[in-house]
Amino acid sequence: MINIISGVSVAGVTIGTMALIVVLSVFNGFESLVISLFNTFDPHIKVYPAAGKTFADSTYPWQKVAAVEGISAQTAIIEEKVLLRYGTNQYLATLKGVDKNYETWIGLNNMMSEGSLMLEFKGRPLAIPGQGVAYYLGLNLDDFEQEIEVYAPRRTGNIGMNPEQAFNRMDIRPVGIFSVQQDFDSKYMIVPLSFARDALEYPNELSAVEIAIDNEKNLTEIQHKIQAILGSAFEVKNRFEQQEMLYKIMRSEKWAIFMILGFILFIATFNVIGSLSMLILEKKKDIAILQSMGGDELLIRRIFLVQGMMVSFGGAFAGMLLGAAICFLQQQFGLVRINTEGGSFLIDSYPVLMQWKDFIYVFVVVSVIGFVAAWFPVRNIGKIGSVIAALHSR
Repeated sequence: MINIISGVSVAGVTIGTMALIVVLSVFNGFESLVISLFNTFDPHIKVYPAAGKTFADSTYPWQKVAAVEGISAQTAIIEEKVLLRYGTNQYLATLKGVDKNYETWIGLNNMMSEGSLMLEFKGRPLAIPGQGVAYYLGLNLDDFEQEIEVYAPRRTGNIGMNPEQAFNRMDIRPVGIFSVQQDFDSKYMIVPLSFARDALEYPNELSAVEIAIDNEKNLTEIQHKIQAILGSAFEVKNRFEQQEMLYKIMRSEKWAIFMILGFILFIATFNVIGSLSMLILEKKKDIAILQSMGGDELLIRRIFLVQGMMVSFGGAFAGMLLGAAICFLQQQFGLVRINTEGGSFLIDSYPVLMQWKDFIYVFVVVSVIGFVAAWFPVRNIGKIGSVIAALHSR
């Protein structure tokens, strides 16, 4: 009976440990997927004005920043909300004007759902809206006659009685649609910098400068060098800082799940307390014999504590091996699929990414919980021995 209960205890720890490894690895997989999607659109480093929405192009030291080792490209950016109109459909989007360097380093080439990434043809500006923007506008790339009308508030000139005079209107031909992530797809339409300057009346201003680097391992070092060159007039952010709230939410969700599953594992270890308590009661005669042979209370406690830890460690190692095996099979064969019937998700099975830190954290948590679970029944073993000795003396 004791062997059965001990086996159930090991199985409980094994399943709890396996669940921790699998769930954490799935969270890592989704986090890696989301980061890769955002990195397709977000630059390695982005420079903003410390105050206001724009800054003068002449105040940015292009040559000094370009001289920083590891920088491969710089792109001038203008961003502003505009009203888009296509036929009878209207949509409020962010117009993103970029210079010619943008196409050389951005990762949008592999994220084009329709058309191609081309912002200019024979001197004529072209537009690349996101898939969400294209959906709300009812965009048809095969209709070569209809163009997107861009309405932007005027910054200069007199505004008469006619409300239409308060806006600049410019037409642009869409040639492609990108699909990265819903936040970007439903927000941006990418156009040449010259078109954005004319539409928004920003002849000499920029909203930001996006910077690409050769090696992402040097990201922090390059960021600090750029900040030292630019001074307090500019704010320099890396990819993680550009989406700081997103990364904080993902990490919080992961560790919240870790705590919940850790608590469930703690509940599962009560089997260890029960099995060890019953083992102590079953071995009360052996305890008395050991005491009569000179075994002290510390030795007896150590014996049963090791027994309890063996149950926890055995379950932990078995759970980690089983969890790693499940994650490996999911990586190789995609056994658990994602239901994509209601939409077009980028992947068809749950992404999994195993990290050695998770294995260490899980092992530490299981070890601590196992030690606590083993210590509870063992700490009163001296009282049991005293009672047994008193009974034998009678």
